[in-house]
Amino acid sequence: MVSKFKDQVIQYAKDVVAGKVKAGGNVRECKRFLDDLKRDDIELRTRDPDLVIMLIQKLIVHKQGETLEGQPLMNKPLVLQPFQMFIVYNLVGWYWKGSNIRRTNEAFIYIPRKNGKTLFVAGLAFALGILERKSGARIYISAAALKQAMEAFDDILYSVRYYGIDQEEGTVIHDNNMEHSIELNFYDADGRTSGSLRIDAMAANPDAQDSFNCNIAICDEIHAFKKAAQYNRFKEAMKAYTNKLMIGITTAGDNINSFGYQRLQYAEKVLDGIAKDDAFFCFVSHADADDKVNVDFLNPEQHEKANPSYGVTIRPSDMMNDAMQAQNDPQQRKDYISRSLNVYTNAMRAWFDIEEFRASDKKYNWTLEELAKLPIKWYGGADLSRLYDLTAAALFGHYKGVDIIITHAFFPVVMAVRKADEDNIPLFGWADDGWLTMCNTPTVNAADVVEWFKSMRRQGFRIEQIGQDRKFAREFFTLMKSNGFNVVDQPQYSYVKSEGFRYIEKSAKDGNLYYLHSDAYEYCVANVHAIEKTDDLVHFEKIGKTTRIDLFDASVFGCVRYLDNLDRAKAAAQWWG
Repeated sequence: MVSKFKDQVIQYAKDVVAGKVKAGGNVRECKRFLDDLKRDDIELRTRDPDLVIMLIQKLIVHKQGETLEGQPLMNKPLVLQPFQMFIVYNLVGWYWKGSNIRRTNEAFIYIPRKNGKTLFVAGLAFALGILERKSGARIYISAAALKQAMEAFDDILYSVRYYGIDQEEGTVIHDNNMEHSIELNFYDADGRTSGSLRIDAMAANPDAQDSFNCNIAICDEIHAFKKAAQYNRFKEAMKAYTNKLMIGITTAGDNINSFGYQRLQYAEKVLDGIAKDDAFFCFVSHADADDKVNVDFLNPEQHEKANPSYGVTIRPSDMMNDAMQAQNDPQQRKDYISRSLNVYTNAMRAWFDIEEFRASDKKYNWTLEELAKLPIKWYGGADLSRLYDLTAAALFGHYKGVDIIITHAFFPVVMAVRKADEDNIPLFGWADDGWLTMCNTPTVNAADVVEWFKSMRRQGFRIEQIGQDRKFAREFFTLMKSNGFNVVDQPQYSYVKSEGFRYIEKSAKDGNLYYLHSDAYEYCVANVHAIEKTDDLVHFEKIGKTTRIDLFDASVFGCVRYLDNLDRAKAAAQWWG
């Protein structure tokens, strides 16, 4: 059978790579697709993707909307765009050569709002269910809120009723306060069941989904998920199937500590070739941004790069009008960049632009071993928890115009699982990467923190002085003294910490800050909320109850010690000439 759509998909990928179709992050996935066509361990089969595309275009109709020319779309069939066909081909077209096992079992689709995402999700769910009917397809459409999940479900239900499928034998529909489901049964010539599919819409509630079983799950707007378990419960529910498919779909948000952002970061690593994951498909659409995440949001080319439906469902004039408003009204800018150009922005209350820190950090690449050998005087800081929360230690040094921050965190292992899940903190990832020590005690043991400073000293770090508020950790203070460290009682007053806060802020903006690419430190920096007081004093705190800033706080302690000793050294030089 000759493919109806394969040539269109390949041409789309070629046009994106050649720059004929303006695309941002998608260039890498299209190049990956073209390279995969040359591989001899996988093969692209056309039957399944062609069937899915035809089913979507024949069975899904618009229930509302207008074309760019103002013509009503209600009851008109959904016509897939080339980028949507490309997604379908990657989801169900690739097979491991010589087998019936599909290559892709997980996907991350990242496109801005109003690009036809919801109706496409609806058609995809329905068509995939029909494709997998002989396996007794079970599909879940989920989102952080039931209302969002119902958007796609209602699109399917509207189409089912429009074509009269709801009146056919074997169709069962429940749409009430207790349940939202569509079930279709298929029969052979003898009247026996030859296949079935069931689609359920629900909110992502991990506490109620442990016993679920499915082979296809679509999680929509995962940037709004509060915890990874909301996604992982569905992923775990399909372990009994070989050709399973877990799809996460989202737009950008304003919380870089969210689950959705972490999935985006993983997708970026896969597309950049840093992480190898053959079973993971990524479609990442966003505008281009420089190292400091400055986006040329007035440039129509960036509008097109971010929006694959530009000129189809996205009106170019509307994009430019909104861009002009974002230029003239700064309070609109953040939403425009995240919602329309699909570039993640930090939480509105966050003080720092985390991308400024990242841009500065990327300029340098010293290892711990190299830093230990450099002629640097190091100044430490510690922020100890009272019981079983995150504890932080830091060293601050300066070398040839570069400010260097080394941080390490501590957390009691008995509380780690609970807090990692409740507060969405990647504690175990930090531990794997070497940024955190799991303490084998119910509460943080001061001796573990002291041991870290001792280990840094043994490696060759010349630790001159350490700042710590003694009233919160007398045991730590005493142990440090007994181990030969010069510890200074440093109260947590705003007028004391403001200088260190401002110094680190300026260092990051000037591109002179290096923190060894620590994800844990970035997490804490992104959660800092600050209030300016008189005389440029700054009082800073965390942006929410479940966030943490301890590593940043410890680095401020160390920076204050550095600045204080720098002033003393200058005064001594002036005195002695």
